[in-house]
Amino acid sequence: MNYPIYLFDFDYTLANSEKGIVGCFQIVLNKNGYPTVPVEEIKRTIGMPMKAALSALTRETAAHILEELRRKYSLEADKIMTESTFLYPETIPTLTRIKADGSKIGIISTKTRSRIMETLVLTNLDKVVDLVLGIEDVSEPKPSPEGIYKAINIFNGTKNDVLYTGDSLIDAHAAKNAAVDFAAVTTGTTTANEFIDLPHKKIMKSLNELLLKL
Repeated sequence: MNYPIYLFDFDYTLANSEKGIVGCFQIVLNKNGYPTVPVEEIKRTIGMPMKAALSALTRETAAHILEELRRKYSLEADKIMTESTFLYPETIPTLTRIKADGSKIGIISTKTRSRIMETLVLTNLDKVVDLVLGIEDVSEPKPSPEGIYKAINIFNGTKNDVLYTGDSLIDAHAAKNAAVDFAAVTTGTTTANEFIDLPHKKIMKSLNELLLKL
């Protein structure tokens, strides 16, 4: 079936920005005296809210320390993130086809809206995507359903109109909490087996499988 509204996560779902994310974390950890963290451990934090990721990597819990680390991460990201972010080859064709079929397209991410928009503008995908909600647009990040609910309201839709696609268990739980259909894509660090026990319409190796019958 086709959905009137398709919502997507960004990192590891539409784009791969792990080079920039890993690099920024490594710089911040090194400059601030934290132990070196394996790259795979850093990758597992992609998709988490920034302060939660920083806490997981540094074991810090104090709000003021995490905020300062977040600020320092953002300064590093300003230098390298957009140039280190690449859309998956299937992203533009898939979203263009969905748009041509008359559906609305939104992105719900724990990344900042401005950072996502930089990539969309560079690739002309801003002309295809109708809505971007970043971490600054919600009071509670995923797995809270707030971002999904907000997108539904903006599109004047209902829960039954929506398919949400993401690469992580955070995304799967966000869809479950919002009571919308979910499609998993394994282009991130979460395996197909990890999605099995959570509600899903499809578990995909590639985003373009959305164009196949659900």
